[in-house]
Amino acid sequence: MWQMATRRVFTREFKVEAVKLVRDRGVSVAQSARDLGLHENVLHKWVRGLLTDPVQAFPGHGQIKAVQAEIAALSKEVANLKMERDILKKSRGLVRQGVDVKLGFVAKHRWIWPVGRMYKSLGV
Repeated sequence: MWQMATRRVFTREFKVEAVKLVRDRGVSVAQSARDLGLHENVLHKWVRGLLTDPVQAFPGHGQIKAVQAEIAALSKEVANLKMERDILKKSRGLVRQGVDVKLGFVAKHRWIWPVGRMYKSLGV
């Protein structure tokens, strides 16, 4: 029966030492990759990563760089602001109306936007 190979996980220290083998000791990437049991492209990627950002290279399993986390947070904020803009645009001045009118709008559009977001945007 066919069995799927498990993915190998390497520590930051291992990756840094592999890159040092290439950069400091002058061993070729091809030879280092064979000696370490890696694919050449993997070792090339590690070398580029360490050269590009030595401090944040190889952040670890499941972790993202601080810049990527900030971009994700800003993207989420932009999406929320666009949603709020669309709600207010579609509501056409319901902010000045009574609660009953606002609740009617929320009931009619609850399939388009989250109810809590509409309540907040309309001031209910």
